Amino acid sequence: MVRIYHNNRCSKSRATLALLEQRGGALEVIHYLDTPPSAAELAALLKQLNIGARQLLRSGEEEFRALGLDNPALDDDALIAAMVAHPKLIERPIVVANGKAALGRPPEAVLAIL
Repeated sequence: MVRIYHNNRCSKSRATLALLEQRGGALEVIHYLDTPPSAAELAALLKQLNIGARQLLRSGEEEFRALGLDNPALDDDALIAAMVAHPKLIERPIVVANGKAALGRPPEAVLAIL
């Protein structure tokens, strides 16, 4: 089963989803803006991505500035809490397959975990 954390308004997310659909197989599409991941799910995704929470943040979003998330004193727990409360801050798309995860930036980057 391949899972994609998807935002239909994002061109990279749409392109990654199309790539996965072309490959066929079982696919779970999670519209994470409607169904945000929990803090535990985000922590697990970060571990699978092998990155810190700051690397998953969309720093260009208004919420990023409004919440002061550029503060280097904020730890991963604080950043994860901000992403749970404001899922628009989560970089997308995230694809999970075979116990691994990858960001679809570019969309072809997810092929390495399939």
